Amino acid sequence: QVQLVETGGGLVQAGGSLRLSCAASGPTFTAYGMGWFRQAPGSEREFVGQIGWSGWTAGRTDYAASVRGRFTISRDNAKNMVYLQMNNLKPEDTAVYYCAARFARTWSNKETDFGSWGQGTQVTVSA
Repeated sequence: QVQLVETGGGLVQAGGSLRLSCAASGPTFTAYGMGWFRQAPGSEREFVGQIGWSGWTAGRTDYAASVRGRFTISRDNAKNMVYLQMNNLKPEDTAVYYCAARFARTWSNKETDFGSWGQGTQVTVSA
């Protein structure tokens, strides 16, 4: 089973930047995509972005409208790492951020199509 560990969360002022990292272990070759989700207090978990991990969509990226142009996902398959670079952070970006692996071949941003999840890392953006 693929295991995921997120690091890099913290407290940052509005307008600042953070880079989250996700270390993957296990049979990562079985994953087709690596995604980032977030959950704010009192809210449902929501999609942030995804990068194709393997197959013909490897390297493809997709983002939620709320973060497009501010967040960038990248990958290093050799190191089994996925990154989320977050720039121009806003207070509404405050949430626990989760890394997740998609094992279905068909591209999907739906939470239910991701089968492995990390424990999450807290990001807090102060005004």
